[in-house]
Amino acid sequence: MIDTYLWQELVVFAKTGTLAKTAETLHITQPSVTRGLQKLEDTLGVSLFDHQPNKLTLTALGELAVQEGEQILQRQQLAIKKIRNFAAQQDIAKIASTAPGPLLLLNNLSLAELNITQNLLDTGSINENLLNNRFTGIISNQEVQNKDIESVYLGKESLIVNLDKFMYHSNQASITFKELARMNFVVLTDIGPWQSIIQEEIPDAKFMYQAQRFAFTEITKYSNFPYFSTNLSSFDLEYNTSLSDTDDRIPIPVSDEAATMDFYISYLKTNRPKVAPLVKKITQAWPQ
Repeated sequence: MIDTYLWQELVVFAKTGTLAKTAETLHITQPSVTRGLQKLEDTLGVSLFDHQPNKLTLTALGELAVQEGEQILQRQQLAIKKIRNFAAQQDIAKIASTAPGPLLLLNNLSLAELNITQNLLDTGSINENLLNNRFTGIISNQEVQNKDIESVYLGKESLIVNLDKFMYHSNQASITFKELARMNFVVLTDIGPWQSIIQEEIPDAKFMYQAQRFAFTEITKYSNFPYFSTNLSSFDLEYNTSLSDTDDRIPIPVSDEAATMDFYISYLKTNRPKVAPLVKKITQAWPQ
């Protein structure tokens, strides 16, 4: 087994180019660096350096050793991060989501044993975040297929469009994306997978995206632009309160198949005992 500090000295030497700068970077003496690099050569049984008067350069084998050393150090840092992340989750479950609706529900549950990440995750990072123990569970519209991860169904989120009461379609029981063609909508920027759906499904529509919740609320309050909500929006108590006295729009469910998503919570199978009680609470609170 080669000590980690020897690989570190080799990698730093490759970056700095001199023994003196290596010693300065690592806050050790130059003779210590010299002894460490000699020990690495002796342990490997090969020559890593071309020794010339007042100059030390890497051989081809030395360059290869640097590449391997970098990978060893990276794997060690990843292992440390995974262990620390896992330790941090032993008492409190850290939960994230790829869509805002489930976050509204989780925040409304007010569970002391939960640490809820409010920023949405990218769907492509679910496996990596779980396998590295960054999160105990991640809610998304994807059922993850992995030998170490399992997904449990939570419920459906369905899209609703809120139309001015004087608009032609406002007296309908439901509406299609096609019927919303060429309308202008005010939309929150961070709506996860719903963003691509409304952009792809509604022909020739214009979307006025608002990054700040306050700006979105103000525009909604003082205009008649349509906006979207879902069956989980009722959990957004602060927003609903701010609009309750001013919004006279009519909420109409969107009937297209693409307007409804199944949501799952994914987690490491080793975390099943910890996640199971949370799953029960979420499914009980999820609107039927």
